[in-house]
Amino acid sequence: MKTHITDIFFDLDHTLWDFDKNSEMAFSKIFKDKFPEICCNDFIEKYIPINQACWKLYQNDKISHLELRYNRLKFSFDALNISISDEDINQIANDYIECLTDNNHLFEGAIDVLEYLKPKYKLHIITNGFANIQDKKLNNALLSGYFSTITNSESAGVKKPNSIIFDYAVNLAKASKENCIMIGDCLDADVNGALNAGLDAIFFNCKELEAPKNIKQINNLLELKKYL
Repeated sequence: MKTHITDIFFDLDHTLWDFDKNSEMAFSKIFKDKFPEICCNDFIEKYIPINQACWKLYQNDKISHLELRYNRLKFSFDALNISISDEDINQIANDYIECLTDNNHLFEGAIDVLEYLKPKYKLHIITNGFANIQDKKLNNALLSGYFSTITNSESAGVKKPNSIIFDYAVNLAKASKENCIMIGDCLDADVNGALNAGLDAIFFNCKELEAPKNIKQINNLLELKKYL
């Protein structure tokens, strides 16, 4: 692999940028300031799997952006038997987006592996996240300088795992698919999406989930040095 790969595409959330940790810190601030009766730890325990399920629906065009923002909060509060008004849910949703990029924790080894890869390859981002939020994450976490191109679902018009977004990203990178590899945490959106589009892929399996044996995978970002 080291001889033919020229371009590496990374997912951002849950791959480089530690979404769960940064998200928890954002909610902790919001609840402390405005809803001190809500236990953040209890909320996060419900929110993480609900948010993942809502994102899966969103990336498969089953719900809208606005439904994603509302449902992940509403369903989490419902799971805790907390009664909260739609007005408060919408306010929390807005505050959350404002606070989210104030914290920019990265996964262990993220900067080290980018420093290792950048002299050898062209690096890129493919994300289903919203453009203005993802740009803030990249800038605030001092990641922007590592990447030649940034592809988001808004610019491509479709979301991962749709092959069109991978085609769009490869064309933007002026690369050839046979020389490209995708690295991400989601088997469906990142790995299978890339493989179905004609790119190679590596599964960032930081939670050590069961995965097909034929899929290249790593548990820590620094393990990319074994492949690249």
